[in-house]
Amino acid sequence: MSQPLDPLSLLTPAMRGLLERIARAGHPPLHALSPEGAKVAYLAGAPVLDIAAHPLARVQDFSIPTRDGARVAARLFAPAFDVALPVLLYFHGGGFTVGSVASHEPLCRQLAHLAHCAVLSVNYRLAPEAKFPTAVDDAWDALAWLREEADELGLDAKRMAVGGDSAGGTLAAVTAIAARDAGWPLALQMLFYPGCTGHQDTASHKTFARGFLLEEAQITWFFDQYLRTPADRDDWRFAPLDGVDAAGHPRDLEGVAPAWLGLAECDPLTDEGVMYADRLRHAGVAVALEIYAGMVHGFIQFGRTIPQALTAHNDAARALRRAFNPEH
Repeated sequence: MSQPLDPLSLLTPAMRGLLERIARAGHPPLHALSPEGAKVAYLAGAPVLDIAAHPLARVQDFSIPTRDGARVAARLFAPAFDVALPVLLYFHGGGFTVGSVASHEPLCRQLAHLAHCAVLSVNYRLAPEAKFPTAVDDAWDALAWLREEADELGLDAKRMAVGGDSAGGTLAAVTAIAARDAGWPLALQMLFYPGCTGHQDTASHKTFARGFLLEEAQITWFFDQYLRTPADRDDWRFAPLDGVDAAGHPRDLEGVAPAWLGLAECDPLTDEGVMYADRLRHAGVAVALEIYAGMVHGFIQFGRTIPQALTAHNDAARALRRAFNPEH
C-alpha cells in the first residue's frame, strides 16, 4: 500500500528552508498576541523578506472620506507625473486585522513600476475596532472617491482596476461585484490568494492546517476579530464564493470585471480560490488563474528569498498591462 503524500514534500526547497528558519526564530504567532501587538509584529516583520522599495517619480498621500464621517489614509504610487496613467486600487492583506499601506508598500511600488500604472493603496479600517462590514464599506468608498477625483489627480478614470492579497483580495472581489451592480466598469480584478468562502471546510484547509505559515488557528483568530456574529460568515460581502445577500440568495457573478488570480499551492485558501475562478468562468467572466507550485500564503512578499514572488509580480503586472491596454 502506498504511503500518503507528505504535504511538506510539495514545498520548494527554498520555501521549506525559509519555513524552517522562521520556526527556529521562535516568534510567537500573531494569534497569541493582542490585536495591537499583532499589528506591531506584522509591520515589523513585513520588510524582512520583501524586496527593496522601487523608487518612483510620484508618491503622494491622501485622506479619503467615508460614509460614516471618518477618513482613511491612502497612498498613491506612480512611475510618472506627466501622463494620465491607469490606476489600480489596492487593498492589503492581513486578515482584516493587521497590515497597512506601509506593510505592502514595496509590493505596490513594484506593481506600479512593472505595470506602468498608478497604484492607490488604502488603509481601510481594521478589526477589532472596526468590525465587518466596515472594511467593505471603506473599500467601496475608496473606489467612489477615486472615480470622482481621478481627473483632478491626473489619472485615467476610464482605466481602473481593483486588486488585493488575502483579505484584501476578498475586498477587491466584493468591490468588483458591487461595481458591476453600480454600472462602474473595471478593467480587471487582480486577486492574490483571496479569501472567498465563509467556512474553513475545503480540502486545502485540512491539508495545510499547520506548518505552512498561515495556520487554521490564525485564520479563526482573524475572523473572530473581524466578524460580529457567526451569521456574518454567510454574507456575500465576506464570502463572495458562497455567501448570500439579505434575501438569502447567492450573488450572480455575470458581468463582473475580468479576473486574474494568483494562488499558492500550499495554502489553506487555495481550493476556495480555484472554486471562485470556476464560478466566475461559469458566469462568463474571463479568468486567468496561476497556481505557484510549492508556495505558501504570503509568498508575494518574500521576494528577497523566493524567486517565485518576482515571477508572480511580473505575471500580475502583465495582466494589468493587458487589461489597461487591450488594443495592444
